[in-house]
Amino acid sequence: MASSRSMEIVALGGLGEIGMNLMVYGYEDKLLVVDCGLAFPGIDTPGVDIIIPDVGYLVANRDRVVGFVLTHGHEDHVGAMPYVWPDIESPIYGSAMTLGLLRGKFREHRLLDKATMIEVGNRQPFQVGPFNLCFIQVSHSIVDSSALAIRTDLGTIIHTGDFKIDHTPVDRRPTDLYSLAQYGEHGVLALLSDSTNINRRGATISEKVVAEAFAETFAKAQSLIIVATFASNIQRIQQIFDAAVAVNRRIVISGRSMQTNIEVARSLGFLHIPEGIIVDARSFSGMSRQDIVVISSGSQGEQNSSLTRIAHGEHREISIQPGDMVILSARFIPGNEQTIWSLVNRMSRSGAEVIHEHNMPQIHVSGHAPQEDLKLMLALTRPKFFIPIHGEIRHLHSHRLLAIQMGVAQENALVAENGHRIVLNRDTISIDGQIPSGRTFVDGKVIGDISDIVLRDRRHLSEDGMVVVVLVMEKSSGLMLQRPELLTRGVVYEENNRDLLEQAKAAVEEALLLGPKGMDFADDEGAGPMELTQRAVRRFFKKKLGRRPAVIPLVMEM
Repeated sequence: MASSRSMEIVALGGLGEIGMNLMVYGYEDKLLVVDCGLAFPGIDTPGVDIIIPDVGYLVANRDRVVGFVLTHGHEDHVGAMPYVWPDIESPIYGSAMTLGLLRGKFREHRLLDKATMIEVGNRQPFQVGPFNLCFIQVSHSIVDSSALAIRTDLGTIIHTGDFKIDHTPVDRRPTDLYSLAQYGEHGVLALLSDSTNINRRGATISEKVVAEAFAETFAKAQSLIIVATFASNIQRIQQIFDAAVAVNRRIVISGRSMQTNIEVARSLGFLHIPEGIIVDARSFSGMSRQDIVVISSGSQGEQNSSLTRIAHGEHREISIQPGDMVILSARFIPGNEQTIWSLVNRMSRSGAEVIHEHNMPQIHVSGHAPQEDLKLMLALTRPKFFIPIHGEIRHLHSHRLLAIQMGVAQENALVAENGHRIVLNRDTISIDGQIPSGRTFVDGKVIGDISDIVLRDRRHLSEDGMVVVVLVMEKSSGLMLQRPELLTRGVVYEENNRDLLEQAKAAVEEALLLGPKGMDFADDEGAGPMELTQRAVRRFFKKKLGRRPAVIPLVMEM
């Protein structure tokens, strides 16, 4: 632990990657956790539902944790809370919308009655252990987002969270430049700033541009309109409602997350919806298609999402017909492009006009600060030390160079990765050691039991398939009573490859007859029927097909 005249800062997620944000601040032997997010699985994690940070360090030091502070309600900042919080059980601080969304998650996990959640407004200082904290209002793609000022005897640290600088946001809650400038005037020891859009030049385009795009597209639509966006983007959802009202259309909400977030935002006053405009999806078939706008989740083509089910004709009520218009009002997140384009192709094949950021850029604006916004953040706060956060390594290094260009001394701008223990005092900043960090996989109801070995096996199965070999053997003698049976999945189509499978059976029989030495398995002289079968089948398919399927021998003794 750093001395009382220094602070330690450790990222357990969010540095060197997009998502899974979790930052720990340590001072006077106490730990403050800022955000606790998840990441979504990629092609290298088949079957995994979500990925959360490894918080073994926090669990081992749970008595030192004084609280969780959440900057906003996006999944990559709060999604891991229901999985992490039960092992630590510290108070949770956040804005009205953030806690509103979190309560839904905790209710689902049967944790709501156990948790202490404390709602805090912007510019309202509050004390958590040795940390004097204050939320600073910022614009982002979800309402009620905040940066965080962390004050100790050492000095003031500004943690931006996710932000952009939109002077005319839909919710009329722009980034609080005045407060940021005030902190800068009094002295900011360190700035930790969002790096996601560091490589985008220019300044933020106002969300009002999207409203104009909706007005244009809605006015020319002749049939059903489906708009897919992130369920958390309340400002965007408000614009969809406004555009629908302007052309006298009613709204159908499709998708569980969309329903939940709209209900929470409406109850807290962040969404203003005219009475009677929302109709139940079950009424869809009885209404004229040109009178309806469907607001749907699934803009990233997520499996089983509302839009994916609609596109595949698997939705109970809603379908796509020729002449319909589908609007993807969201960014194509890197890694999702192929899935999204497949969805676009399917909807186009059904006769829909599909509008997205590539053929109409103004249909979406980012929630993250581009270069000019990041420069303004640095200019207002004037930090002595700078640590780029929220981004891949290339983003962090680019942001460090920008900070140096803006006047931060080269030795005071530090790029760190997950697990690095940053030690900060009034005069120096450095990396001093490593804290255990990593990823924990959540698969169904199982947390943390999915190891890299299991994922390797899943990838193996997906790439090379599986062969099950059934051996019927006499218990007393160990002799085979009938020929082996082979069942393949993902290797060959059995109906068209019977000769090949007969050869594979013969290879098993030969291995069992000759034994390890006869099969040149000299390194495994004690091998029994299961081991011999496994190795013989692997060798056979490697030689014949160039593949190494997973082989599962089953021995039935009689």
